[in-house]
Amino acid sequence: MLLGRTANGLYWMNRYIERTENMARLVDAGLRMALTRTHSAEEEWKSVVLSAGTDNGFGASHENYTAEAVSDYLLRDASNPSSAMSSIETARFNARMVRTALTRETWESINEGWMSLKRMLADPIDERELPRVLDEIKRATALIRGSFYGTMLRNEIFDFSQMGTYVERADNTARILDVKYYVLLPSVSWVGSTLDNYQWESILRSVSAHRSYRWVYEAEYKPTNIADFLILNGRMPRSLTFCYRFLGEHLRFREEEYGERLPCHDTVEKTIAKLRGSSIKQIFDTGLHEFLTGFIHDNNRLGAEVANDYRFL
Repeated sequence: MLLGRTANGLYWMNRYIERTENMARLVDAGLRMALTRTHSAEEEWKSVVLSAGTDNGFGASHENYTAEAVSDYLLRDASNPSSAMSSIETARFNARMVRTALTRETWESINEGWMSLKRMLADPIDERELPRVLDEIKRATALIRGSFYGTMLRNEIFDFSQMGTYVERADNTARILDVKYYVLLPSVSWVGSTLDNYQWESILRSVSAHRSYRWVYEAEYKPTNIADFLILNGRMPRSLTFCYRFLGEHLRFREEEYGERLPCHDTVEKTIAKLRGSSIKQIFDTGLHEFLTGFIHDNNRLGAEVANDYRFL
């Protein structure tokens, strides 16, 4: 059985690699939505900070939600432990701890990604350069993921790594959807308007789902369809159902190999059953916000149970 310290390092290494990319995606969504504004875009940038779960930290050092302030805080501020720079540094720290569990290609891609981001984020970012910077962050994390997938043996090391990725990804997708539903739309009268549709399109783009959504629905941007795609579609790699399908698979591998059923196995199966037994109509009828809040709570619980059950140190 893998040592708890090694499992912990692998799990958090991958959570922070995923978080690095998610921060770039959130800023990208804010940038796209702010471009629709003919006046202040402060609400859009505030919603990005809320989605990242960093509003308290941001408010302690900033007064206004501007493109410069939010992008700086979410991408390069060392005082923000979830910023892209802080996240890639934490991922690299954990990778060094478990260096002997990683292939050479995986370690080198993490180290090179860290060096690249450290150079690029050393100074404040000019707003005109922001799209290029965001693309570079997403490219660096994609190279890490590609190296990992292409070279790692599918054993317990792979399983704990993937658990970290999918717990983090599911949390991010749920937060993006929840913030859009409750924060981004400035007026009920705008529902169904060109602006509303563009904002929903921006959410799809932030999770790289814009084109695949069109393949599935071949229709306009409807909130129910988009929520269905990001919650219940089992083939969309950032949907809640997709994340939990693979979380369940990797936990099942651990149960079979270790011969031990733990509380985290029950938690993941309950969430999978809840997702499979839901329709998007039922979710909207009972409340999208309530559904997503409950999901985020259960997802956090699963993350804590995995750490406790497998004795992370």
